[in-house]
Amino acid sequence: MYRSFSQPNQAEKFIASGRIVLAVVVLFAIWLDLTDPKTYSMAVYYLLAVYLCYSISLVLTVWRTGIAWPYSAMIIHAFDLLLFAVLMFLTGGPASPFFVISLFLLTAATLRWQWTGVHSTAFIILVVEIFMVIYLEYLPKGPVFRIDNFIFNICYFLVATALLGQLGDSEKQQRSRASALANWPITIPEEFYSLLSNILQQCSLFFAGSRILLLWKDEENSMLHIAWWSSGQFHHSIESSDTFGSIVASSLEGQNFLCRNSLAPKPTVLRMLPAGVERWSGTPLNSELQRRFSIKSVLSITLHWESFSGRLFVFDKENMSSDDLVLGSVVAKKMMDNLEQFYMMKRLRQAATVEERINLARDLHDGILQSLTGVVLQLHTAHRLIENEPQAAQRLLKDIQILVSSEQQNLRVQIQQLKPHNSNLPDWNLDLATRLPELAERIEHQWGLQVDVDVNLHQSRLPGKLAHGAYFIIREAIINAARHAMASSVKVGISSTDHQLQIAITDDGQGFPFDGRRDHTELTENNLGPVILRERVTSLLGQLAIESGKTGAHLEITLPITEEMT
Repeated sequence: MYRSFSQPNQAEKFIASGRIVLAVVVLFAIWLDLTDPKTYSMAVYYLLAVYLCYSISLVLTVWRTGIAWPYSAMIIHAFDLLLFAVLMFLTGGPASPFFVISLFLLTAATLRWQWTGVHSTAFIILVVEIFMVIYLEYLPKGPVFRIDNFIFNICYFLVATALLGQLGDSEKQQRSRASALANWPITIPEEFYSLLSNILQQCSLFFAGSRILLLWKDEENSMLHIAWWSSGQFHHSIESSDTFGSIVASSLEGQNFLCRNSLAPKPTVLRMLPAGVERWSGTPLNSELQRRFSIKSVLSITLHWESFSGRLFVFDKENMSSDDLVLGSVVAKKMMDNLEQFYMMKRLRQAATVEERINLARDLHDGILQSLTGVVLQLHTAHRLIENEPQAAQRLLKDIQILVSSEQQNLRVQIQQLKPHNSNLPDWNLDLATRLPELAERIEHQWGLQVDVDVNLHQSRLPGKLAHGAYFIIREAIINAARHAMASSVKVGISSTDHQLQIAITDDGQGFPFDGRRDHTELTENNLGPVILRERVTSLLGQLAIESGKTGAHLEITLPITEEMT
């Protein structure tokens, strides 16, 4: 279905349409005036009628389904050449009026195979013409050979061959450049100079193996960065900003330009202005830059980005034209897109690192620091009991020992989570049905708070990021109830659907400094409720609602379950 949209079949559609027009016109001309020699006139007439039917069937096939069999274009072209040779033979040889078909053959070859096709076809046609001349010389009663008609035909033919050959070569270059743009690097490596190497190599391929130079200044340190591609090798250096002084002539600052011979006494430069292309005379480049890189022909394109400004240079390209200024701008846009993508990915990695640090700080605050606070309070109690109630103090110290051991285990888990994801270390914080009862038991020992946990999950295991976040949200809420609300009991309910995790936490403490229900928006705008808890919910794209009163507080938390949280 889609092959009819391919480049070869588009060409075949055009050729098939031209063939049917040619067949109709030639057949009509023969019908009006039967050609010489009269002996073969009817044979020529019927042959053209058959050719018209062939052309009609071919155009229907090409326009409906396209041509998919191997070597189809070559077979069709060979048949057209054979018909041309037969018609020439039957209608007067080299001076035949059917010589006009050769122009159709050259055009078809140009569309199909560009430069190679037009020259190969021209060679075959010349061989046919020479054979006809030799044949007529030895034919006693053949048609009269007119040398003037033959010379005119050959002259027209050679001019058409040259023009179509140039057109075919230009078409081939355009396709090659389009292919190079289509194959432009998409994958962005993490290392900056690897990216530059890929870009400059692709740029060299686009401009037919030319040397490529990239100069830019980094606004952070004002140094001149130099990167170049030459003879299949990538090189780079960082030098003083005044190494080349003014890189281009002051009249060419901020402009794209090209120069075919910058070594001439007074070089001619073609520069791109908003109004169009304009000629300018003068030395375009800094003399030290020109000496160091042995520059003769040069194409220069300006590059601008937020914290990046510089120039791209293409050296040694032959026969540069104003088209290269346009193509150079397209290539520069591709380069800047790659660089912009690189810096955006770099910022994302930096943002991810900052987010990880914030999460680590929250985990330490909610975990170890909260636990150490409880340990300190229990040690004070044990210190008071050690003289009068040594057995009670001993039991309390044993509880403290269990608590410290448990927190040591939690710290080990957090350290494991900071290691690469491909490590084989256990990730046992994902199973909330196991982890939450352990958390409740530790808090009961630490704070003397009765914790009731009810886990009813639709999934056996939640995504890692979500499970981790939910665990610390619940922990923060329970410890806040014990530490700040002076609660004696807390009930935790956790359930889920395919796309959402619901957490409900109820305590019998003193509540928050407000009465009634507040949703996530109100809590955020008025800075109400526990800040760290609210931040954790927000980071997971969730919603927090708090209903507070004198008899306690009720927290409702909803968190989305997405594949990105794996």
